[in-house]
Amino acid sequence: MKLRIKGNALRVRLTQGEIRTFAATGQVEERTEFPGGTALIYRVMRSDKIDDISVRYNGNLIEFQVPEALAGRWCATDLVTLRAAPALAAGSVEVVLEKDFACLVPREGEDERDHFPHPQAGAGQGRC
Repeated sequence: MKLRIKGNALRVRLTQGEIRTFAATGQVEERTEFPGGTALIYRVMRSDKIDDISVRYNGNLIEFQVPEALAGRWCATDLVTLRAAPALAAGSVEVVLEKDFACLVPREGEDERDHFPHPQAGAGQGRC
């Protein structure tokens, strides 16, 4: 699972295996370890208690919640992207959850065997 943060935009990309785990267990998480024994944990989980995608931050955890029905549709279909913009006191935070595609141009040192096939593969143009 990849997490990209830029300003008030959060983008998470999941591989095929992570989507299977999410479908089977209702959550998938990753952690980044730091010196001193601390870690940043980011988690995507489904919930039957919400109506729209949400995100919360608490201590060392960023948690994305996806409504149960939407999570099921995302995992079982070709739907690639889930997007929401939960409101803040001033403005909003953009949340994007995506299936992770293999790059059109392979990058040295990257293992993309578990990535989704890129829909433009064979077209010879574009990037990740």
